[in-house]
Order: sequence, then structure tokens, then C-alpha cells
Amino acid sequence: MSADRPASDFGPDLPTRAQIEAMDQADPLLLMRRRFDLPGGLIYLDGNSLGALPRGVAAHLGEVTRQQWGDRLIAGWSEGWMDLPLKTGALIAPLIGADEDEVIACDSTSINLFKLAAAALLARPDRSVILSEEGNFPTDLYMFDGLARLASLAGRPIHLRTVSADHLIDALDEDVALLALTHVNFRTARAHDMANLSAAAHQKGALCLWDLSHSVGAVAVDLHQSGADLAVGCGYKFLNGGPGAPAFLYVAKAMQNKLDNPLAGWMGHRDPFAFAPGYEPAPDIRRFACGTPPILGLSALHQALTLFSEVDLEALFEKGQALCDVFLSLIARHADLCVLSPTKRGARGCHVALAHPDARAITGRLAARGVVVDFRPPDIMRFGFAALYCRYIDAYDAAMILNSECCVSPQALADGGL
Repeated sequence: MSADRPASDFGPDLPTRAQIEAMDQADPLLLMRRRFDLPGGLIYLDGNSLGALPRGVAAHLGEVTRQQWGDRLIAGWSEGWMDLPLKTGALIAPLIGADEDEVIACDSTSINLFKLAAAALLARPDRSVILSEEGNFPTDLYMFDGLARLASLAGRPIHLRTVSADHLIDALDEDVALLALTHVNFRTARAHDMANLSAAAHQKGALCLWDLSHSVGAVAVDLHQSGADLAVGCGYKFLNGGPGAPAFLYVAKAMQNKLDNPLAGWMGHRDPFAFAPGYEPAPDIRRFACGTPPILGLSALHQALTLFSEVDLEALFEKGQALCDVFLSLIARHADLCVLSPTKRGARGCHVALAHPDARAITGRLAARGVVVDFRPPDIMRFGFAALYCRYIDAYDAAMILNSECCVSPQALADGGL
């Protein structure tokens, strides 16, 4: 089983290695690869789980730990640490079509999901449903289900309703308080039409919350144009912020003073260092912060994000799709290999998901040959193409190695590509 071969610039013929090498030489982003610490001989296609280490991050963290913390101790807070959540959010804002004062880097994706979903429920007190997709990322569904159980204990019955992606609009009704979706599906890389679904939610009086964890830094996102109310995302995938990097959240400016943060920590207070006994929320995006910012994690993420300000974002997002196209055009037709990702540009994120009954073992064999990809149970391999450091030749070689591991002969590849 396989999908139709994607449209590409190669016509009916498979691209040659020489053509792929020429694409790399013409790539305006090629030199960005030198800004990352990547082991030699490794094809790293796991950027949708953990981005590579930008070269400047380790040195910056050394300065923060040795000089700012080690030498200055408590005086290190005068280095601007307290401003890092907002300053880091400001670097994320252009990547998601938001204003700088609409994004804050804080907490984890799961905690931010809880905060914003709870805020949406509080803003729609006469409604009882959180609507999501059956195939949404598990932690999203876990958090929504836990929130529903918590609300029910408080005497307000809330239900999590999940339907297939194709039936979301039909499932929207006047009972839905919140439409909560992941923009790019973590398994298939299928991308939702954010503008269409947000408009449909608003037409029914619901708010919409988008998880951008597999979108930010990988594909074009315009929260303003799409009419999104709320969004969250992680910092350790395509943003290259490091393992467990802080997440971020977005609240549209018009909504900020209308929503209450249910986790009313001191950093969300109007004047946190007044240490007032009563809580008074900040009038802006700061009200959605909770506790003391994690300075080391934020410092790493902030430094990593500076790379995005050096590139043409349109070229970056175009390259991500082109890398997927190259890879898809080279996968040989194989009875046991199923392409789960959309082959059309704009309909997918920057990873390609393939199903194979022997996926776990194949993933291991690829790693042994220097190709690092994801395995997702029960039978999915994910090939993530981070355009800041992935080359077209990486996509080419990964496809060739995959074909050989799936026991496809060179003649079979020449006779019929995907």
C-alpha cells in the first residue's frame, strides 16, 4: 500500500544524486548547518523529537552558569533573568504570526494546555464540552480529560468529546466551550486548516486552542490571520532549545484581560515583588506565567532562537517542504510500506510518517547505518526534516538506505518510484 507520488520538480523521473547535490549548493540556508554541533557521518532526522544543538548555546550556558550564577550569585538576577520569559516569547512571535506581547515562554506544554483550556472553560460557563481529535497527541487528551474530571468534582460537568479529523466541524455545536487541536498531527504530519476550523468554532461561540509543537519553526503559522484565540508549543523540537526546554503560550491580545489563569502563581501577579497577600493578575500576557522562570532552560532556548532571526522564514518553510518532497519522491514502491503523511505541500508538517510491520527493527537498522529517526508504536517510522540543518543529500541518502533495508533492489527502484 502506498500513496500517490508527490508532485515535484523532477518530472516523471527519479532525482539523481547530482541533481540533489546541486540543490544543496543552491540552498541559501546551507551554511546554517555549520551553526550546529552535528556528529560527522550522521543523518539526523529526529528533529521533530529533539532538535540539534546550536553551537552558540553551550558557550552561552557556560557564561550564564560560571559568570552570572557562579560569580555573581544572587546578583545574577540583575542580568535580566526575570525578563527572559517575555524576551524569549518575543523571538517566538514572528514564527507563529503573533505580536511580541502575545507570547510568553514558560512552564511545559502540558501545564500551558491546562492553564489555557481551564481559562477557556471559565470564559464559557454555560458550556460543557471540550472538542478534540481522536488522534490528538496523548498528553493533550490526558490534560483535557483530567481538567474535565476536576471540573466535575467542583460541580460543573465537563466532557471531552473526540471525533475523527474529518468530522470536527460537524461536531461543533452550542455545547462546545473549546475546540482544542494540534495543528500538525504527531503521527501522520497531517496539518489542519487552522483558519477554517477557528472560524467554525467562533461561529458556534466556542474558543479555539492550538498546539503548535510540531509546527513552530517548521511550517508557516499565522495565528492572527487564522483567528486563533490561544496556542501552546514546545521549545525542544524544531526550535532546538534542548531536552526539556521551556514551552510557550499565546493569548490573543483582545483576550488577555478577559481570561483568568487558574494557576495563579506569583509571576502572574501585577506586581510580584510587592508580595501582597491578595492576588491581582497582570493586565497583559504576564498573567499566564506561574512560578519562577527556569533560567538555564530559558537561556538555552533564547540563544537557540536567535538563529531564526538570521534567515528568511519563507525560504526556511519552503525548504522544509522541499526536503519532504525529495524524500517522498525517492521511496520505492513496496508492498509493506505505507506512507501516512499527505504528499501535498501545505497539507503536512515537516516530517514524513511511514508505516511498516517491521518498523521497530528497521528503525534500529537505520540507526546502525547512521540514520536517526523516530519509532512510534505500533508500526510507524517518523523522518523529521529540520530545514535549518538538514540537507537535501540527507533526504536522498536516508531514502536510499531505507529502500535497501526494506529489501528493495536498485532495479525495483528504477522501475517504479512512489
